[in-house]
Amino acid sequence: MSQPLIEIKDVCRDYASGTETVRILKNINLTIHAGEMVAIVGSSGSGKSTLMNILGCLDRPTSGSYRIAGRETLSLSADELARLRREYFGFIFQRYHLLSGLSALANTEVPAIYSGTPRTKRRQLAEELLHRLDLGERMMHRPSQLSGGQQQRVSIARALINGGSIILADEPTGALDSFHGKEVMNLLAELNAEGHTVVIVTHDLQVAAYAHRFIAIHDGQIIEDRRTKSESAEQADEAAEAAPRPTLPPKADAPPKETWHTHWERFVEAAKMALLAMKAHRLRTILTMLGIIIGIASVVSVTALGEGSRQRVMRELSELGTNTLDIYPGKEIGQPSAGGAARLTPDDVDALAREPYADSVSPNVSTSAQVRYRNVISNAQIYGVGEQFFRVKGMQFDEGQSFTRESVKRFAQEIVIDQNTRGKLFGQDGPALGEVLLLNNVPVRVVGITKNNKSLMSGPDSLNIWMPYSAVQARLGGGNSLQSIIVRLRDKVSGSAEAEIKALLQQRHQGGDLYISNNATLRKTVEGANNTLTLLITSIALISLLVGGIGVMNIMLVSVSERTKEIGVRMAVGARQSNIMQQFLIESVLVCLIGGVLGIMLSFGVGFFFNRTNSEFSMVFSANSIVAAFATCTLVGMVFGFIPARNAARLNPVDALVRES
Repeated sequence: MSQPLIEIKDVCRDYASGTETVRILKNINLTIHAGEMVAIVGSSGSGKSTLMNILGCLDRPTSGSYRIAGRETLSLSADELARLRREYFGFIFQRYHLLSGLSALANTEVPAIYSGTPRTKRRQLAEELLHRLDLGERMMHRPSQLSGGQQQRVSIARALINGGSIILADEPTGALDSFHGKEVMNLLAELNAEGHTVVIVTHDLQVAAYAHRFIAIHDGQIIEDRRTKSESAEQADEAAEAAPRPTLPPKADAPPKETWHTHWERFVEAAKMALLAMKAHRLRTILTMLGIIIGIASVVSVTALGEGSRQRVMRELSELGTNTLDIYPGKEIGQPSAGGAARLTPDDVDALAREPYADSVSPNVSTSAQVRYRNVISNAQIYGVGEQFFRVKGMQFDEGQSFTRESVKRFAQEIVIDQNTRGKLFGQDGPALGEVLLLNNVPVRVVGITKNNKSLMSGPDSLNIWMPYSAVQARLGGGNSLQSIIVRLRDKVSGSAEAEIKALLQQRHQGGDLYISNNATLRKTVEGANNTLTLLITSIALISLLVGGIGVMNIMLVSVSERTKEIGVRMAVGARQSNIMQQFLIESVLVCLIGGVLGIMLSFGVGFFFNRTNSEFSMVFSANSIVAAFATCTLVGMVFGFIPARNAARLNPVDALVRES
């Protein structure tokens, strides 16, 4: 007779029970040949189910030897055992163990997914099997929509999808009425006649009568092993010789090479399973997402608020001239040095304007004067400046325009006034542009009116008037030399501009003393304070995101506990540990990603409402912050989903099935 398909020698199985060890199987010796139909019979607690779990590689013996087709299984890894279950075994359970969220067709396909069968081929095989089992019209129904007999036939189809050379049936009729029970047993007998090796575990002698071999087990020991009357020993040998005998590959750890397409299909299927699990527990999923939604919405909103406030501050700082350098003669402002301060001239302005780091340059002289329009008299500060002054200070016009370079050359009696001066002399609604007023009895014409300016040099009630510096010097007693020069630097110039300016002017004035005030320090201080505040608020938002991630991990751990049956079923039909881990990781990442999308949408809603109701500044969203939010969601899902996914992957298949509620 040929070598046995299944060979067990001196197998024992012990379980811990408190501080004691209980031996369930005691020195079991058993051989089963290809093509046999064997019934293992025993009462509850006899050890028959434990024996079937070992036969199906769902459990490992404590000691002894278990060979399949001559290959020892005790030394195989978890994934190698999964491959045996996937490619050589088909399981039929008493409680069917169908996945509730899948249709009959999808349940049948599950083992083929893990074996890497292309989608089109496995769909065709599943449909053929279901049609053969009279389920062609019910293949799109879920288990809850099928009768017990129909569910059991789906489990048989699932057992056969990858070939099912060895069919292990655990109480296959235990949950069925007599009619459907006979139907299932007749089907198993047909499969055996076609060459499948069938092992049935039962306590029902009527079911055992269908088998050709009867094995009785009691208290963990085989007490009887005989052929039934329906088959003689010679007939059994002939059937065993004729039956197709599966052969294991030389190395079970060298599975067929899989393509990227196979991996992609498996990933897609795992993603579908994750979505179905999330859909089945909507409320729990939403509550899990809530922490992620709040965290992501907080991070994106705070970033947008920070960027909006930063842009507003930068605009205001530009109005204050914070990207400017003020050049004064002497060692300090207003204090000429004893050795002689440099005497600033209009030629210095022209020289500085030619330098590559200079955006715009203006001379500056100032004086005070009495201003009169009709019967309104007041005191005002008069600034003699160049035509580029308003560019230097970032000032904008409400009406009119600045005087020109030609105006400076011809000492034009033209002025630009601010809003305070306009209101004082003309009233807020009165015409001012083109009007003539007197500065110390010098008639001047208004050519421009500036918008409100936040200059640090003026108070809220001061009257400011700008006039060509040449006219101020010639007509208002502004002196012969410039009091200062203001230089606006180009954006992103190097920090050496100040030193270059000082070197240039000292060269022009034979080392005369100069003092340079750099207003960029103010910009840096304000930017630093703004960044610090944004960092503080972002840190608080990140803590919220961390709490949300911990919530995801807790819920996923609960999910692993609740879905122990599903994990056990998947492992029983051949899922690798990596497949289980992949599914739970995908589910965790999907929860975080969907939560992230909802969080970003929420932040957009907050931004829309904020921008509509706030005129001071707006929330400015950036693509970088949104990409960072998605990356953060993925990272949170992977990090906090890893432990639950690993716990699920490390479950012992038999423990997972036994712990079914």
